[in-house]
Amino acid sequence: MRKFHGARALSLIHRSWRMRASRTFSHSLTRSLSTHAPSPFDPSPEHRHLREVVRDFAEAEVDPQAQEFNKEEKFNLKLFQRLGELGLLGVTVPEEYHGSGMDATAACIIHEELAAADPAFTLSYLAHSILFANNLARNGSEELKHAYLPKACSGELVGGMCMSEAEAGTDVLGMRTRAEQTGPEEFSISGHKMWITNGTLDGSTTGDVFLVYASSKSPEASSSSSSSKSFSLFLVEKGTRGFTLGQQIKNKCGMRASMTAELVFDDCRIPAKNLVGKEGNAVYCMMRNLELERLCLAAMSCGIARRCVETMARYARDRKAFGKPIGQFGQVQRLVADGYAKMSAGRAFLYSVAQKLKLDADPSETNERMQTDAVKLFCGEMAKSVADSAMQVLGGNGYLADYQVEQLWRDSKLLEIGGGTNEAHQKNIMLDFLRKQVIEIP
Repeated sequence: MRKFHGARALSLIHRSWRMRASRTFSHSLTRSLSTHAPSPFDPSPEHRHLREVVRDFAEAEVDPQAQEFNKEEKFNLKLFQRLGELGLLGVTVPEEYHGSGMDATAACIIHEELAAADPAFTLSYLAHSILFANNLARNGSEELKHAYLPKACSGELVGGMCMSEAEAGTDVLGMRTRAEQTGPEEFSISGHKMWITNGTLDGSTTGDVFLVYASSKSPEASSSSSSSKSFSLFLVEKGTRGFTLGQQIKNKCGMRASMTAELVFDDCRIPAKNLVGKEGNAVYCMMRNLELERLCLAAMSCGIARRCVETMARYARDRKAFGKPIGQFGQVQRLVADGYAKMSAGRAFLYSVAQKLKLDADPSETNERMQTDAVKLFCGEMAKSVADSAMQVLGGNGYLADYQVEQLWRDSKLLEIGGGTNEAHQKNIMLDFLRKQVIEIP
């Protein structure tokens, strides 16, 4: 196994980021960080070095464990905590809560590089760093942020988000989990949540801490049970009475090293201070987090596609048939070249949108929903297509676990389902067009 030596480099990147943010950035530090010119994928020296260091870490520590942990369907907690040591678990969390305070582009870089080594491990990272930590950082009270974010950023706590249910996936407002205020300082939550990433870390108990979406009623809520103002967001910690593991969901098609579970809330009593945002404001909290989630899922697709292109290009160069490398045959050339073109288009689209996304913006004031829908839609389909091409180029070897493309092929399918199905993105994009009086694409 290669040894990773990038911790000091990451410390330098974090220091440089702080100086840039405070407008005391040192140009000599810029030169010490990188001699590379900015690129569409790495718009600053910090971004470039972040990519280099995370790629080195992924190749040295993430890739070697991928087959074992996916085969065993286990979460690699020690490796996850290494990300905390490197300051990557709170990539977008402000520094005052022990995060790195970086931007959407940095988050995409980390997800792309980790996913090229192990998409399942990266999915658990996304559930923690984006669905839990970023969500809490943007929407939680100061008390909750100071209580939970430092532990989330260090890796002491592994977080997740509970939204989906057995009969409420895309139909988010159809969720049946209920939250009722049972006293001036207490809520009770009852219901079941399904397909929860990081729902269990050991197969026998719940994960550490979750943001839980539930149907509730605020004084301003409409009488309709499906009103967007009828839903609230709560923080629930492991060990809370009435909060238990229903089952670990095993034998998934892919993403097997990311542990998925059903979680049960049976008159689960939590203090009122664990309400995240205002009562009846969960949809607003969700929208503040959704665009970044979509971008990071698209970044995972780009990481999968890049790994597949690299693998099939090397194989086409080295594998010989009929006395010459198979890369000299037109059918193989088409698969490799088209895969490279699709992957490059997806990456360019991803980072062009990421550079425009403002993490602290009010969702009602941003205009990135259509683009984040589109980039996740495009990249999800692209990754599956490129992985399929890699399987075809490798032939029988592609069907074996040795080259990992069969795992990437299986993993890629989730990215057309999780975080919004392809069909949901298509619907959202068309509805956004229908809302416009003047349809003009800049």
